[in-house]
Amino acid sequence: MPTFPAIHHLALSVTDLDASEPWYTKLIGSEPAMTLSDGPFHRRVFALPSGQLLGLTRHDSVDAGDAFAPDRPGMDHVGFGVADRAEIEQWRDHLDSVGIAHDGVVEADYGLALSFKDPDGNALEFFVLAS
Repeated sequence: MPTFPAIHHLALSVTDLDASEPWYTKLIGSEPAMTLSDGPFHRRVFALPSGQLLGLTRHDSVDAGDAFAPDRPGMDHVGFGVADRAEIEQWRDHLDSVGIAHDGVVEADYGLALSFKDPDGNALEFFVLAS
């Protein structure tokens, strides 16, 4: 069996690129690296420092009233791995500084999580596994 590969990219569906693109630019700290419109969609792609790509996709067929729900089939949330408590606290401070609401750092037996949502309600978190 071949070795399972790392995630190369993740594309999130959004209802409004004009709202989502600046929100993610504030979160990531850089502008999208590329724009794609080679299908019935429009996509902005961010090159993350980790080497992965994060895409925001506005499908032509989306309804403005559609919203993400983690309790429905599909994605529950996206977790971005961080090294330790100090780094998760740096991310908390960054979210505060750019006006992104979050749930604060939550500690569990298995690790620390800092959860927040994008303009479409897509659930995101920074996470460090307990050592």
